[in-house]
Amino acid sequence: MPIRHLLSVKELEPAELLYLVERGLRIKRGETPPEPLKGKAVGVWFRKTSTRTRTSFTLGGARLGAATIAYGPADLQTCTGESVEDTAAVLSGFLDALVIRTAESLDEMRSLAAQDRMAVVNAMSEFEHPTQAIADLTSMLEHFGRLEGLHVLYAGEGNNTAVALALAMSRIPGMRLTLLTPPGYGLPPGMLAEAQAFARASGARVEERHDPDAVPEGVDVVYTTRWQTTGSTKPDPDWMRHFVPFRVTEAMVDRASGPGAVFMHDLPAVRGEEVDAAVLDGPRSIALRQAENKLYSAMAVLEWCTVGPQ
Repeated sequence: MPIRHLLSVKELEPAELLYLVERGLRIKRGETPPEPLKGKAVGVWFRKTSTRTRTSFTLGGARLGAATIAYGPADLQTCTGESVEDTAAVLSGFLDALVIRTAESLDEMRSLAAQDRMAVVNAMSEFEHPTQAIADLTSMLEHFGRLEGLHVLYAGEGNNTAVALALAMSRIPGMRLTLLTPPGYGLPPGMLAEAQAFARASGARVEERHDPDAVPEGVDVVYTTRWQTTGSTKPDPDWMRHFVPFRVTEAMVDRASGPGAVFMHDLPAVRGEEVDAAVLDGPRSIALRQAENKLYSAMAVLEWCTVGPQ
């Protein structure tokens, strides 16, 4: 079977996205053949810090029967001047899939994916975190039993997690995403325009607001991320003052939440900054289950990229 790359949510067909979301949940429920990746090899190249995503792909590959090898930021000869193209040519002779995290653009990943022997998976880049969005939708599907009709309020920076969430939710008919972001820290305009175009085509809805008081009511999920995105910096030394009004507090959750609403966070979290401890550790939070589901989503992605739909 030809290998498949997963570089961006927008490059997935809506049916492929839904398959990966549902497949992760089926894997969690034990609905998978034993070791479908037996005889395969998966490399995990993380050039930035990671707890959940790196563990999920390393353990996920092993649970699927693959041999896994981890590379740190200074482990490969790219550090000594070897080209990305040569690195890809060499690694594709050993590996069936390479999972990479970087703070750079997708250009490097596209160079790695130019060959046709080794699948390349984006485990976070500068502007998008696609496997996080897949895990998020899997968590919503598990909790609510549906995706259609769900309304998600995302509060905080328009970072790579927010971009991936917008691109993913915009492909699902009937989903609604309201992004509440500080002025100047929203989604990159091109990314927001793409998500809104997808939403118009699918019957979803994606909107962005910059007034912290413009909190919608009746939402199903309140979602935030750490303000200091992994691997990024902000040019304004006093940037945090713009974010404080967008902190997820109990009052915000109470005002926004509809019946049965939950709180989600991609973690790591800084209590007292982007979210109050009472929210993150409270009864409505499913953040830890959301983190656990990254394992099953990683397994779904690795399986789909290397051996195809099951």
